[in-house]
Amino acid sequence: MFAAPASVLPLSLPRPARRLAGALLVAVALGAQAQAQAQNSADLSILGEQWLQGALGQSDAANPGGAQLPLRMEVQVGKLDPRLNLAPCEQVEPYLPVGSKLWGRSRIGLRCVQGPKPWNVFLPVTVRAWGPAWVLLHNVNTGETLDTSSATQGEVDWAAETAPILVLPDDWLGQTAARNLRAGQALRQSMVRPAEIFKKGATVKVLVRGPGYAVTASGQAVTGAGVGQSIKIRMDNGRLISGTVNAQGEVEAGP
Repeated sequence: MFAAPASVLPLSLPRPARRLAGALLVAVALGAQAQAQAQNSADLSILGEQWLQGALGQSDAANPGGAQLPLRMEVQVGKLDPRLNLAPCEQVEPYLPVGSKLWGRSRIGLRCVQGPKPWNVFLPVTVRAWGPAWVLLHNVNTGETLDTSSATQGEVDWAAETAPILVLPDDWLGQTAARNLRAGQALRQSMVRPAEIFKKGATVKVLVRGPGYAVTASGQAVTGAGVGQSIKIRMDNGRLISGTVNAQGEVEAGP
């Protein structure tokens, strides 16, 4: 039995994919063991996919890794270069290449660690994680505010993009589009930003806090901003300071 060492599973994996990652590596390892004397590109791709589907069927695919929301996981295993002619191998070790994640389009490595001629190949995989999301009903231009008529619930592939899905209505209602959005897109964190509560050039209240004191002053906003956003303020003496807009519409800055 070939077991992938724990170190090949990245700590940066999205939580819903961690158990799936383990299943994938174990599946490919088992397939490689059974095919120890007849490795070629077609064998490793087909056998890896067969073992993977079996492993997923026995795993908690509806709620992998204890995710708060159930995700329906799907994995598509690609093919190796058919021109490859790999030497027989007694032990094949699967691993996750540095910088790769088992989320969306990715790849795993297969290397021969015990055989007459060591080799190393990469197998492309696509991990899809289907779950609930808010899908736009119409196009939204940059700066437009999203309301209840903007989106409806649907099922999308969370792993199609790296930006997290916005699950709750409160995460996007009243927010503005950070860029031009198209009907049919699932709402993600990178797509929205807080609505501006003051415009560029507006006079704003600045609150400076320090150990044992708090000072208020006024300044001019260099750009528009919404609650929770960072902003630069030009003070009356011409000095530029940075701060964060609070829920009261003030800019909180350090000393």
